[in-house]
Amino acid sequence: MIDHYLPQLLLAWSIQWMGVLSPGPSVMLILSVATSRGRAPSLVTAFGIACGTIILATATVLGLASIFARFAEMMTAIRLIGAVYLLWLAWKAFRNAALDKELMLKRSASGGAWRSALNGFTLQISNPKAIFFWLAVASVGGVGDAPLPVVLLFIAGAFVNSFAGHGGYALLLSSGPVRRLYLRFRRWIEGALGCFFLYAGYLLATARG
Repeated sequence: MIDHYLPQLLLAWSIQWMGVLSPGPSVMLILSVATSRGRAPSLVTAFGIACGTIILATATVLGLASIFARFAEMMTAIRLIGAVYLLWLAWKAFRNAALDKELMLKRSASGGAWRSALNGFTLQISNPKAIFFWLAVASVGGVGDAPLPVVLLFIAGAFVNSFAGHGGYALLLSSGPVRRLYLRFRRWIEGALGCFFLYAGYLLATARG
């Protein structure tokens, strides 16, 4: 049974991998957490992102494009929530850039695991880049017509792919050399992150449809 759907699964997962490996808001969030707070919080953030992927993969199975078309008002609300969240991340990055080193590290250490996971989850389900790639998965057929075990395998594989990819970014970006580079150029990096989140939030807020 799975053999029959294996080409569809591999195609869908390969499109997802292209999305995971190409830097976007989720990777920028992991960069911010990994360099300022360390490995464990960045891995928890990656876990939250992977949980958000479960929602997007499930929506793909149910017919992502038709859901977006039928619930246009809801998707507009999600888009605006995502824009506000990106603008909040921009404000945090600019604030970190303005703080002195000791105060910034003290504030960064205060975030809990649940908050890190929730931040990753919230960003992923409102991430226009992730939604675009899942629309691409839906456009090639997905596995919506498959039996339940295949559908569950598809969703589980999407979770594993997301956590493996974003977790890999977390491990890389929280490494000693990267963190030392961050501490040396912290203000410039946080300022650049702030500009990225500000621009992404603006694009999301002003997007049509």
